[in-house]
Amino acid sequence: MRIYLYYIGKARDESANRMAEEYIKRCTRYGKVEMREVRPTRFDPWGKHPSASMILLDAGGKSLDSAAFAKLVSQAELAARDLVFLVGGADGLPADWRGRAGVRLSLSPMTFPHEFARVMLAEQLYRAFTMLRGHPYPR
Repeated sequence: MRIYLYYIGKARDESANRMAEEYIKRCTRYGKVEMREVRPTRFDPWGKHPSASMILLDAGGKSLDSAAFAKLVSQAELAARDLVFLVGGADGLPADWRGRAGVRLSLSPMTFPHEFARVMLAEQLYRAFTMLRGHPYPR
């Protein structure tokens, strides 16, 4: 299983960039995880990852606590299925992507800058891995 965190738009906040990159780096101790910027006009996540579970971050999506999020990661691991997370930019995600997503996930009912959403998602991925491996981080 591999995890891909794709985001739209340039990340301008250097502090947020470093935090997200640090959590992704920590995640790589437990699995193959990568994060990168994409342009929706040049990138088709369904074409690139046809068998992956697509998870769109969307304020109107389903809310999960950390244990339920860890279960989602665990199920993908057990099924040996890649996870693709898509984080929108300032204008959100393309409208045609919403109907194609397997899961629409909300990190919070509040609105955050996309840089913060990436940090929060990267941290939750790290938290999920540590919960599943019995590491003391998530206590």
